[in-house]
Amino acid sequence: MEPTGLEILTVAEMTAADAAAVAAGTSSLVLMERAGRAVADTICARFSPRPTAVLCGPGNNGGDGYVVARILRKRGWPVWVERLAAPVSADARAKATRWRGRTTDLAASDGEAELVVDALFGAGLTRPLEGVAAQRAKSRSGAAVVAIDTPSGLSGDTGAVLGEAVFAAALTVTFHRPKPAHVLHPGRDLCGELVIAGIGLGPTSATVFENRPALWLGHFPWPHAASHKHARGRLAVVSGGPWNTGAARLAARGGLRIGAGLVTVLSPPDALASNAAHLEAIMLVPFDGEGELIRAADKADAVVIGPAAGVGPTTAAELHALTRTGAAIVVDADALTSFRDDPARLFAALDRDDVMTPHPGEFERLFPGLLATSPERITAAKEAARRAGAIVLLKGPDTVIAAPDGRAAVNVNGSPWLATAGSGDVLAGFIGGLMAQGMDSFEAACAGAWIHAEAAAEFGPGLIAEDLPGLAPAILKRLYGARGFA
Repeated sequence: MEPTGLEILTVAEMTAADAAAVAAGTSSLVLMERAGRAVADTICARFSPRPTAVLCGPGNNGGDGYVVARILRKRGWPVWVERLAAPVSADARAKATRWRGRTTDLAASDGEAELVVDALFGAGLTRPLEGVAAQRAKSRSGAAVVAIDTPSGLSGDTGAVLGEAVFAAALTVTFHRPKPAHVLHPGRDLCGELVIAGIGLGPTSATVFENRPALWLGHFPWPHAASHKHARGRLAVVSGGPWNTGAARLAARGGLRIGAGLVTVLSPPDALASNAAHLEAIMLVPFDGEGELIRAADKADAVVIGPAAGVGPTTAAELHALTRTGAAIVVDADALTSFRDDPARLFAALDRDDVMTPHPGEFERLFPGLLATSPERITAAKEAARRAGAIVLLKGPDTVIAAPDGRAAVNVNGSPWLATAGSGDVLAGFIGGLMAQGMDSFEAACAGAWIHAEAAAEFGPGLIAEDLPGLAPAILKRLYGARGFA
């Protein structure tokens, strides 16, 4: 469940990995040399030789910078060091003594560099940039910036800018594993292209991962030769009233396209005509009251409730009724807000197989103040999942999926084209459709979020929610081939 290369490490976890390597016999100087060489190799692979300034801070990030400068100079680059302060760590001093090229003070920069290597501060920075470092970050000279570890001015654990000044990198080279700053906004954008270089550290035991297919593809519910529609999973979606039926149909179509064998819209009687006029392969069953809803959903493997369901006690009661069916539940939109006055009542009704899909506003209604007081979205989502005892998918450009057992995944393929009405309804359907097919709820939420974003990215400008279900098959075909079945 922890594929190598997908783990996201906090600054403390990365420090521990470094320490473990040193304890196992690899000197810290060797690790620094490997890090600097990896940065230099990456630069040479992407840029031709050009006037290059390496900005070196006083710590080990600066030590990496001295290694970069030395290797680039040896390869014939016109390179010099601009020093913020004298090295203070033993390793940085050792690497600085091996630098034989030109060194100037950072404050004396003449602006001639066409490439800037930011080796001022690494991911462990905890205070804002100030003085000449802040001025340099704000200068935006036009030179491309390559950051070592993280752009200076950025918190490695949160992805937030510390104060008002931060370097905006075109390329960031980090080591061993990414950190939260590399996947959470605004850090993700400020890092530019991210390269993760191996420097010989050992395996990790992380609980936070990048949400990529390698995390869940081995458990994807592909059909086999003897599959039939009932074996492929039965999904039900609860419809809103007669003027609010489209969202449920979007979710239902998403569930059908993602592979659920039989999808049914459960409709109030006064919405039957509206739904019937628009449904084809999706079945339609009426219900009037909680008892009939339980009977209508009795054979469902998963149920989606919330898209345009209406906010209020009726939707809350319907959700409680569905918990008596044994189906796994995706709780979305109005079904979340219906519990804003008593979130504990919702949490008590859910279990680890259920998935909540709040956007930040809905998250705040259910977990007041948690986003504001948590260091970053990963911690907030993990705490929310613990409190709710269910899977929490916190939407955003860096969607976080968290499980009550402490696992979390961060979507790294978010697309701005998903900022359109109804896209969240389709996501709920994707997740519900995968859960109906027997996929573990955490993995179903991860897979649904990744496929959803990937489909939007492939379509691009002009995307509307109605497009999304029809875009899923091309993504699924690619994933199917990746499993070796095509």
